[in-house]
Amino acid sequence: MKIETFFEKFDQFADWPKAMQKMRELVLQLAVRGRLVEQDPNDESADTLLARLTNRTGLDNYQRRKSQPMPAITPDEIPFGLPSGWAWERLGNIGETNIGLTYSPGDVSVVGIPVLRSSNIQKGKLDFSDLVRVKLDPKQSLMVQDGDLLICARNGSRALVGKVAMIQDLNEPTAFGAFMAIFRSEVNQYLYHFICSPLFRQMIGEVNTTTINQITQNNLRSTLAPIPPLAEQHRIVAKVDELMRLCDQLGAQQHGRDKQHTALSRAALTHFGEAPTSANLKFLFHDSYTIEPADLRKTILALAVQGKLVPQDPNDESAEECLSRLGLKSTVAFLNADDADYDSLPPSWTRVRFEDVALVAGGVTLGRKLAQRKTVTLPYLRVANVKRGEIDLSVIKNVSIAENEIDRYALRENDLLMTEGGDWDKVGRAAIWRAEIPVCLHQNHIFRARMRSPEITPFWFEHYFNSPDGRGYFESASKQTTNLASINMRQVRNCPIPFPPLAEQRRIVSKINELMSLVDQLEAQLVASRVMETDLMDAIVAELTAQV
Repeated sequence: MKIETFFEKFDQFADWPKAMQKMRELVLQLAVRGRLVEQDPNDESADTLLARLTNRTGLDNYQRRKSQPMPAITPDEIPFGLPSGWAWERLGNIGETNIGLTYSPGDVSVVGIPVLRSSNIQKGKLDFSDLVRVKLDPKQSLMVQDGDLLICARNGSRALVGKVAMIQDLNEPTAFGAFMAIFRSEVNQYLYHFICSPLFRQMIGEVNTTTINQITQNNLRSTLAPIPPLAEQHRIVAKVDELMRLCDQLGAQQHGRDKQHTALSRAALTHFGEAPTSANLKFLFHDSYTIEPADLRKTILALAVQGKLVPQDPNDESAEECLSRLGLKSTVAFLNADDADYDSLPPSWTRVRFEDVALVAGGVTLGRKLAQRKTVTLPYLRVANVKRGEIDLSVIKNVSIAENEIDRYALRENDLLMTEGGDWDKVGRAAIWRAEIPVCLHQNHIFRARMRSPEITPFWFEHYFNSPDGRGYFESASKQTTNLASINMRQVRNCPIPFPPLAEQRRIVSKINELMSLVDQLEAQLVASRVMETDLMDAIVAELTAQV
């Protein structure tokens, strides 16, 4: 397949994972491997160009510095052969580089010299909207000029290291920051595309021995680059620019399709909410759009806890009658009579405080002193073991406990477990213990709930706590810090929970299980499809970049 054919058939690949990113990377890979434009035997060779460049005295107006000559290129360093007329060369022999200006917060001023930083590089272009100015007089070697390449040399995110922009349209003298590198040469138009390409990250990685996310000046100087004849460089730059403009057009079309798909997805979810049948669930996974399985699961649970997943049966014993018969309280008095959520419940439902239907207790505290007490070592569950709707037993730890405390902290089959804290969107996640381990305890950061009546099962409550409604309660009630949240036992016990008739609870749980099983199957198909699409895209890229 030729690159032109690939572009012509892009509509077939447009919705594949990272298709547009792959297309842009492919263009750059072909460009720096000599596969994007034809070679012309009449072009002046790269060797002649490099001889001229390496004889230059360095950067005009840059502070001269003594440096060791660049080491000779060894055969082991060359990753692949180049077309006739091309040559490998170290960047340090082509141009000059420098690391930027160091300044302190006290140097920042409303007026002064602007300093370019990583945030000023946006999508390969310079963005001057977030300029920092300093009241310093930087050396000339720390100033930029039109045509320079500005490279992010250090960043907390490894993905951002190496992003680059070409300096253009400067309106005033400008410096560059300490976490940035500058590269200046006569062939920067071509080298810009090389640094944007996956090949640059590969080549810089082979000489970057640091353990933090950075490119040092020596790394940059030592990096090998494939250099075409100058005339071919001009053709490559023109072709890359042409194809990137086409990518922009295709990307805009893809964005339009994505917006349409989003609208279709929302409409499909609304339709499913009105009629949550298995047939309508299958319709959600349509060829024209994709709804993420996580969104489907949230929708199913939201409908379930609002009484919209299965029809009510007037012959069912009402929730109030059931609670009265079991000798349990129906504490609806604590709710506001005007509460919209309360009013929206089906007539046969009620609301209860969780503590009215379940005994809630904490777990064993780790690190306690148990001197002089007879102890035994037993497995216990941590917060990491309790997922939403699932107990993860892949890593189980042990704890020493006094023998007379085993009954207090040992789990029983069908105990409902809930997490006390963690990431703000994970607090209060719930799962049912199914006695996979004969004698197992739970840590104090996990709440254990045991139903007050054998007629009441925990499955309804597990689904409620994991639903958007239940999660919303804990998110609003929890104590939150940066990226973390926690709930206490009082908040768990006081949680107001919708309580359907027991017969309806069983029908709802059965329907949830049926639909969730179907979502699991559809998700497996979706994952397999995406893996296949990714493999096919990689195969196409490999075919187009293969050396002849």
